[in-house]
Amino acid sequence: MAPSVSPTIAARRDQMFPVLSDADIGRMRRFGEARAYAAGDHIVTAGAVSPGLILILSGKVDITQAGGLGPREAIISYRAGNFVGELAQLSNRPSLVNAEAVEPVEAIVIPSQRLRDLMVQEANLGERVMRALILRRVGLLESGASGPVVIGPPGNGDVLRLQGFLRRSGLPHRALDSDTDPCAKTLIERFHVDPHHLPIVLCPNGKLMHNPGETELARCVGLLRPIDADKIYDVAIVGAGPAGLAAAVYAASEGLSTIVLDCRAFGGQAGASARIENYLGFPTGITGMALMARAYNQAQKFGVEMVIPDEAKLLDDAGDGARYRLAIGDGEIVRSRAVVIASGARYRRLDIANLAQFEGTSVHYWASPIEARLCLDQEVALVGAGNSAGQAAVYLASQVRKVTLLARRDSLDATMSRYLVERIKAQPNIEVLTETEVAALEGHDGNLERLHWRNRATGEKTTRAIRHLFLFIGADPNTDWLANCNVALDAKGFVRTGPDTTPGHGLMETSRSGVFAIGDVRCGSTKRVAAAVGEGAQVVAALHAYLARDGAARP
Repeated sequence: MAPSVSPTIAARRDQMFPVLSDADIGRMRRFGEARAYAAGDHIVTAGAVSPGLILILSGKVDITQAGGLGPREAIISYRAGNFVGELAQLSNRPSLVNAEAVEPVEAIVIPSQRLRDLMVQEANLGERVMRALILRRVGLLESGASGPVVIGPPGNGDVLRLQGFLRRSGLPHRALDSDTDPCAKTLIERFHVDPHHLPIVLCPNGKLMHNPGETELARCVGLLRPIDADKIYDVAIVGAGPAGLAAAVYAASEGLSTIVLDCRAFGGQAGASARIENYLGFPTGITGMALMARAYNQAQKFGVEMVIPDEAKLLDDAGDGARYRLAIGDGEIVRSRAVVIASGARYRRLDIANLAQFEGTSVHYWASPIEARLCLDQEVALVGAGNSAGQAAVYLASQVRKVTLLARRDSLDATMSRYLVERIKAQPNIEVLTETEVAALEGHDGNLERLHWRNRATGEKTTRAIRHLFLFIGADPNTDWLANCNVALDAKGFVRTGPDTTPGHGLMETSRSGVFAIGDVRCGSTKRVAAAVGEGAQVVAALHAYLARDGAARP
């Protein structure tokens, strides 16, 4: 979309910027209302919520990037038959670009709710529009031309934290080196920012933030909005991983009002997978982030309300028209007739005394392009023997000089898919050390300098100059928030479900009627992406049955 757009996006220009026929425009008219703009009118402003998808009937509209650090850069000009919008308009989020009428414009404005109606009621036309919205977001992501600007020293833990959050949230952004970038220096001087207060973030709406938390940043850029305390949802889903998103898509597509909460970002642990090659229907493989982004967009297409990042803290009885209420961050309440627990698992950490000192800068639980750039042409170490570890090792091997993979078992075969074992063996720059564990971390000021490991069989110790360590050693159930919620857990913290917990309950219903558990958080579940998606689809039938019973039981 911007001058730096990738060849792949440039090759799909006709799909990104389709010119609709008179027949297409005729079918779209009933979803919007006529609007006229004079030359010079700002139709859409970056950082502000757009009126909706804008179908141009006549005139010319220029689309520019957000600016903020200099003059606006042109992206494209639209004329009759084109429409203004990208994924932000699907969920009524703030715009990432500016749209200005350079000639008098006649248009049809389709608000977000009616845009979702169009997607459902006009399937073929909706497919073309949806594809264009997705590709335009991809173009913005690849060009780095819009969205918030993160300014700070490269490799700084908070810079990496903010970049990681924005990337996992699918939000375009830029990161500028505060030491070398002239635009960054100008901004720092203009706002008199003390170097100790870096990083800073410049939001599209012009607000400057000093090292914000993820929730604070999400509110500034419009990802997180206030919750309607009076609304009662049919189902509240806690967790936006594969299971939670699958449940959301199927529930909303079948007419249930649905809200999804997640304390980090959509995708869960699946989003960390560099490439999934054994997921049905993707013979060439797909990155975990791409798969989860598709599910996230699909859920919004059906009207699912996303509250991310926001953390569920307590599940309690509502005592009114709703059956349950969820207490979440900032003192807000979500009320719903049923609840689906899909909170998944949290990354397991090494039992090393000074591990926290290096997390965020040198110790990583995610192998994305952000981390790969930090490790370019270096030797890195990776701990783990599951599929996530194998996928990460193969990805990193394409970016770094050497990957040393440490595994506690005597072989990878028992815990890793065969195709990944074979691929690892074929990589000349991956060294596999079995029966090996990390013994100690050594470094200064949060930066790892040396890694110590030992062979569990022989006791032999090794020290190597390694600055980045990746941990893929499994996960523990993310159920601490359920400690006082009267939901039965097993000895390891997984949620118990089924008739063994409460007679008459189905396979996925917990000890509390109307509260279900799916995916990795459920005791006895298969810890695979496909299995989680299957449970997400399966639980919707149980939800319908429960809501029908619950409705009949209420006066």
